[in-house]
Amino acid sequence: MPDPEFDPSAAASPENSTEVYAIHGAEPEVLAYAMAKYSRSALTMRESLAEISSQRAEQFLNTFYFQYGHRSIADLAHIPFAIERLSMLAAIALVDEARWDGQERSTRYQDFRRSGWYTPKLEEQKRAGYTASIQALFKAYDDISGGMFEALQKVVARPEEMREDQYARTLKARAFDVARYLLPLATNTSLGQIVNARTLETQVSRLLSSRIAEVRELGLKLRAAASSPAWNVQRDRLEQMAGEGVVPQESTTEILRDLMPEVRVAPTLVKYAEPNQYLIESRRELQQAARELMGDQPIYGAPLVDLLDDDEDMEVEIATSLLYPYCHYSYRQIRGTIGAIGSQRRNEIIRLGAKHRGRHDELLRGFQSGDGFRFDILMDIGGFRDMHRHRRCVQLIQDFSDLHGYEEPVCPGQPTLEEAGLAEVYREAMDAAHRTYRSVASEGSLDARANAAYLLPMGTRCRAMFKMDFSESLYIAELRSGVAGHYSYRRVAWEMYRAVARRHPALGELFRIEDVNEPIDLLRR
Repeated sequence: MPDPEFDPSAAASPENSTEVYAIHGAEPEVLAYAMAKYSRSALTMRESLAEISSQRAEQFLNTFYFQYGHRSIADLAHIPFAIERLSMLAAIALVDEARWDGQERSTRYQDFRRSGWYTPKLEEQKRAGYTASIQALFKAYDDISGGMFEALQKVVARPEEMREDQYARTLKARAFDVARYLLPLATNTSLGQIVNARTLETQVSRLLSSRIAEVRELGLKLRAAASSPAWNVQRDRLEQMAGEGVVPQESTTEILRDLMPEVRVAPTLVKYAEPNQYLIESRRELQQAARELMGDQPIYGAPLVDLLDDDEDMEVEIATSLLYPYCHYSYRQIRGTIGAIGSQRRNEIIRLGAKHRGRHDELLRGFQSGDGFRFDILMDIGGFRDMHRHRRCVQLIQDFSDLHGYEEPVCPGQPTLEEAGLAEVYREAMDAAHRTYRSVASEGSLDARANAAYLLPMGTRCRAMFKMDFSESLYIAELRSGVAGHYSYRRVAWEMYRAVARRHPALGELFRIEDVNEPIDLLRR
């Protein structure tokens, strides 16, 4: 039966015009509900928002999000957060999401001597040793940054057209690039993130599942921040003006009540975020499987960047990828062992990765396989933090340890540590930090190993696997090889390009890249 209200001529009229308008002031969960209604209602956004209350949004989300598993609804609610005074170790854990947007304090443009550091719960005697080790690293950081700045001033003349303050700021940034290698992972940092509620729920659950106490506490605080009244800059200003007598108190009370109500950004969408048992149990069993499989094999030497073969069986890649984050061997060494154990045991490892999966759990990252370009990268933690920002790839990250030693800062055209008279200061500080790390970690408990990681300087080498398509490999290599970047990741980007060019010469010709080993203009940023 035809719809009497349907007018086909109006629907097809060329006079119909698209309307576009920005939306401001709606609570994230209410806005997510309104957008989700596009699939279930003919109402416009204005009409939907006019009729929706917070209570109705909560009822809708409880039904469709939690009962029916329509997680895409949470993709529509975007929430800004400020996370301040957390350790760099916790910050790395926080941002380890494929769907993440944010910015962190820069080690290049900010002096971290005033940042302070995180101290885990320790016995009094151990706390004293921990504090002394951190203080020694900050002392060396101060010495290296000041000494390298002086060395740079001696070899880099200020152009007449460059202001003195700009010249000093640029050279200080170069000096901080060197000194950052000494910053311990305990160093406090701050960051802002804008994530959708789906990512937030996954993030909170993952953080709550961490072996690190600070990270678990961070998960609790994120969940609480999403459920508690958000800080409102307009309310804050209005209350300040009322306190100063600029605005009458009576008017302030009315405005706050009627126009600026307290907003809880995602109380419904994150209220069920709990520790992820799939992640916790899989981590425990895969770690045990990695220990049993690899035994007491020595760690073989590996290049800075290793581009893996692209003709690998999918089952071999998945089994290798599942074990990779739970040991410190190269991907190639683990894969060689996987290839020798036979299909039955290999498939047992694969099944282990899905054994504890719940109804709504996404598979572990190790199952994200099949990308043609897989780079096993061994680099300093500071450089890794920059590479970690790339989201259009799969990243498998091994725990930080002292097993791979540490890097020494170099940059073609810039004074070396030896030339600046700083090599002994640097090596003594790094060696002492690694000795203290080994002392704390040797106690054997999970808490001891977790606490020891805070003592590792950012110059410590770590291993991570990056899987991507060709387009992303070209993007990363071109972006990160730029002369304004830190030489640590510039070198990685260059080796990624060289590895692709050797394997696929025709593709190598597409890269717009300059040899990073050539000296650069140190005043160019």
